[in-house]
Amino acid sequence: MGKPSHQRRLADTEAQAVVKSLRISPQKLNLVAGLIRGKKVDQALAELEFSEKRIAGDVRKCVMSAVANAENNHALDVNDLIVAEAYVGKNLVMKRFHARGRGRGAAILKPFSQLTVVVRQVEEEKTEKKKAAKKSAPKAAAKEAK
Repeated sequence: MGKPSHQRRLADTEAQAVVKSLRISPQKLNLVAGLIRGKKVDQALAELEFSEKRIAGDVRKCVMSAVANAENNHALDVNDLIVAEAYVGKNLVMKRFHARGRGRGAAILKPFSQLTVVVRQVEEEKTEKKKAAKKSAPKAAAKEAK
C-alpha cells in the first residue's frame, strides 16, 4: 500500500506541517483536529491552548509550525491565515503483551497517528463580506415575516 502515487500539491497561498508519530489513536486525535478546521489561525491556537485534551499541545505545535512555514518559506501574511485542512492518518500500532488468568495472554494495542495541517491565506474582504451577509440575512427575513 504505502503512500499514494500522487501527493496533493499545495497552492501558492498554502503551507503545511506534518507530525508523523503522535502516540494517540486516530479517533481521539480527529476530535481535536475537528476543533480547528476552517477557523482563523489565532482563534484555532486559542481554542487549543484552553482545550483539556492531552494531545491539544502537540496539535498546537503543529499549527504553529504550519504558520512558521507559511511566513518563512512562502512569505504569506500571518494575520490572514486560516486552517484550511487538518486531517489525521493512521501510523504504526505498537503491540504489547498483557498476562491474563489460566496462562493466557492478551494483546494491548498502542496506536500511533499522523497529523497534517494545511493553512491558507485568505483576503480579509472575503471573510468580512460573508459575515455581513450572514448578519443581514436574519434581519431581512424578520422584516418580511412582519
